[in-house]
Amino acid sequence: MNPERRPTEMGRPATGEPGTGVPDAGGADAGGADAGVADAGLPHADQPGDRVDVRRVFRLWAPLAASWALMAMEPTLVIASVSRLPDAKINLAAWSSVVFPISLVVEGPIIMMLAASTKLSSSWRRYSAVLRYGLAMSLLLSFLHAVIAFTPLYDLVASGLLGCDARVLEPGRIGLQIMTPWTLAIGYRRTQQGALIRFERSGAVGVGTAVRLLATAGVMAALGMGTTLSGIAVAGFGVATGVTAEALYAHRRVKEIHGALRAEPDGEPMTMPRFMRFYTPLALTPLVTLFIQPIGAAGMNRMPRALDSVAAWGPVHALVFTMRSVGMAFNEVVVTLVALGGGPRALRRFGLGLACTTSALLALMAFSPLSTLWFGEVQQIPAELIPMARAGAALCLLMPAYQVAQSWYQGLLVHAHFTRPITEAVLIYFALAWALLELGVLHAEELGVSGLNWALITFVIAGITQTAWLWRRSRGPSSALG
Repeated sequence: MNPERRPTEMGRPATGEPGTGVPDAGGADAGGADAGVADAGLPHADQPGDRVDVRRVFRLWAPLAASWALMAMEPTLVIASVSRLPDAKINLAAWSSVVFPISLVVEGPIIMMLAASTKLSSSWRRYSAVLRYGLAMSLLLSFLHAVIAFTPLYDLVASGLLGCDARVLEPGRIGLQIMTPWTLAIGYRRTQQGALIRFERSGAVGVGTAVRLLATAGVMAALGMGTTLSGIAVAGFGVATGVTAEALYAHRRVKEIHGALRAEPDGEPMTMPRFMRFYTPLALTPLVTLFIQPIGAAGMNRMPRALDSVAAWGPVHALVFTMRSVGMAFNEVVVTLVALGGGPRALRRFGLGLACTTSALLALMAFSPLSTLWFGEVQQIPAELIPMARAGAALCLLMPAYQVAQSWYQGLLVHAHFTRPITEAVLIYFALAWALLELGVLHAEELGVSGLNWALITFVIAGITQTAWLWRRSRGPSSALG
C-alpha cells in the first residue's frame, strides 16, 4: 500500500490508538497532560493493513529526514556565503552569537507545533483549531522579535545579557531586524506540515524544505554578487526569504488533504484550555533548550579565545546539526506509527541502526581529511578557526546517537499524551548546562580550555543526562506497547 495515498483510500489518517491513558513508570495516568485530548474516530492499532515493518518506517522517515537534512544545509549555506564576504569573522560571530540564538529563542514556543499538529489534526474542526491557536502564538512571538530588534531592548539583550563583543553589536542588530518574518513563517508551516505528516504525506514536507533551501541560496547568491550588502544582511535576507517560501508551499500542499480532514468525525472539540494543557509542556521543551544557545554564547564570550569561539561555533553547529537532523525526523515517525501493529519493534530496530550510522558519519568527518575539506573548502571559514572547529566536531560524536534516542522516547510520551516528562528532561538539561557553563567562566582559563570546547563538553554531558531522564519516564508507555 502506498502510504502517500492511504488516508484518501481508507478515509482515515494513518495514526491510530485508543484514547485511553497509559500509566507511566510511577503509576501516574498518562492522560495527566491532557486526559481530554483523545483521537476519536481513529482505527484500532491492529486493524488489518496497518502492520508496520522497517520498510514502512523508512518510507515515512526518508522524506522527513531529507527535509531535516536540507534544512540543516541552510546554516552551511549561510556560513559559506558570509565567509566569502568582507569582515567574515565579525559577521560570523554576529550571526552565531546574536542573530541566530535570539531568533531561535523567540520562536522556541512554536517549534513543537509540528508534533502537536501531527498528533491532534484528526479532523477538519480540530485541524482548524490547532491552526488558529498556532497562528495566534506565532503573531505574538513575531511582535516580541520586532520589539527586541527595533528598540533599545536589543542593547540590553545583546550587550548586557549576552556580553557580546562591541564589534558584533551593530551587525547583529541589522541581521535581527531583517529576520523579523522568521517566527510567523516557521509557526505557520510547521502547523501545516504536521497535518500532512499525520496523513502520511511526508513527501510534501521534503519538497517544501527543498523550496526553502533553493530560495535561501538564490537570494544569498544574488545579493552576495550583485550588491554591497554586508554578510549579515545577505544572510538575514536569504534565511527570511527561504522560510517564507516554505510556508507558502506548505499552504498550497495542505489543501490536498482538506477532503480527508472533512471526512473524519470531529470527536471532542479542541478548545483552547484543552490545547494548552497538551501543548504547554511541549512548548517549554524547545524554549528551555534554545535558551542554552544565547547562554552558551554568553559563556563563551567570558571564556578564553572568546571571539574565535563564537565565530567557530556556527560552523561546528552546522556540521553537527546536519548529522543530528535525520534523528530529529524520527520523532514524528514514532508518533505516527508506534500504535500500529508491529510498530514498536520496527521502530526500535530502525532507530538503533540510525543512531549508529549517524554518529559513525560524524566520526568520519571529524577524524579524517574530510574535516579540512568541509571547514576549509566548503564553508571557507578563516584558516585560523579550522583546528578549533575540527576539535569541536570531535567532541560532539555522541550527539547524533542520543538525538535518535530522544526522538524515540519523546515520541512514546507524545503518543501517550504524557508530555510533562519531556519538559522535566529539558529543565534538567538546562540546569546542568547552565551550572557547567558557569564553572567554565570561573575555571576554563586556568585549565587552558577554550570557550568552545568547554561549551561543547557541557552540552554533551547535559544531553546524555536529558536522554537518561526521558528513558526513565517513558518506561511505562514503552512497556504498555510491548
